[in-house]
Amino acid sequence: MRSFLRLRALVNSPVNIGITLACLALLAWMVPPLLHWAVLDAAWSGGPEACRAAAGACWPYVGQKYGFFLFGFYPSEARWRPLLALLLMLALLAGNLVPRFWNRRLLIAWPIILALVVWILGGGLGLPPVPTESWSGLPLTLLIASFALVLGFPLGVLLALGRTSKLPFFRMVCTVFIELQRGLPLVAVLFMASVMMPLLVPAGVTPGKLLRAYLAFTLVAAAFIAEIIRGGLQAVAPGQAEAATALGLGYWRTMQRIVLPQCLRVSVPSLVGVAISFFKDTSLVTVIGLTDLLGAVGAASRDPVWLGHDVEGYVFAALVYFTFCFSASRYAAWLERRLQDGARIARAAAVEQAYASRLAIRSEASTA
Repeated sequence: MRSFLRLRALVNSPVNIGITLACLALLAWMVPPLLHWAVLDAAWSGGPEACRAAAGACWPYVGQKYGFFLFGFYPSEARWRPLLALLLMLALLAGNLVPRFWNRRLLIAWPIILALVVWILGGGLGLPPVPTESWSGLPLTLLIASFALVLGFPLGVLLALGRTSKLPFFRMVCTVFIELQRGLPLVAVLFMASVMMPLLVPAGVTPGKLLRAYLAFTLVAAAFIAEIIRGGLQAVAPGQAEAATALGLGYWRTMQRIVLPQCLRVSVPSLVGVAISFFKDTSLVTVIGLTDLLGAVGAASRDPVWLGHDVEGYVFAALVYFTFCFSASRYAAWLERRLQDGARIARAAAVEQAYASRLAIRSEASTA
């Protein structure tokens, strides 16, 4: 029934009918050539010669290069290490999707898993060391995005609380930091971290490019998260904090138990949007000499044996990005509905409890 109503909405007015016909015409113009290129006229096996003879896509190129797409310049004989690191990060992300695991153990698991991933990639456990310049591909993309969001979230919460503080000094410092980071392009922040950070550390200590990328992404992510949290704080009724204060709760306990849970519930869609944005923005690390998933696809396209087939590699990268981003958006929609249902159930229980208390008071009064 719901699907029928959605389809009916496409033709329920002259404007919607025109838009629907225009979209169908656009699909009729685009889909047949795309179908011929991707399926009917494509080469599905063979080598470069078969691809040059085909009129469509060269999928053997993707089959030959997918390992490089995923792991980049990491030594080919040790690619099981970035594969293991990738599986660990995916398992950690999957654990975050299950509400049953939302407890303190999950907070402890994040630094442990990320430290283990860095150890595996860098050469811990007696493995041969691999410099961070060789870390590339999808594990690097997930690693940078994870570090930026994990470290940026608590910093963003503190910045949001500081910007809404009644203390002028803290409010001014947090406001200047947030507006500065949000007003600068991320690529400019990356350049500044790459150029300025070596000048701020003691002589003889040169931070690696990966550490500079962590710093730049974390600072920018904290600024964007701070504004989202600030908007969520404004959505919480002032009476909530006032009631907590009347009960004797301090500022930090009020924020932890009363205000922030409600703030985060209304901020979920925006926070997921920031996570998706930073997952895609990791492709900017190529400007400081690192190679993420998109950079690895671009580097593979320069192979002289497979010249002219870079489009297929970018299609592969697009599918990977789409899989992660679409899954995150669907999960956010599900989580938002779950939180709204939980809030409605809690309100209904509170109303029922208040009604039962009123009945009990009336019964005691009539008995007296």
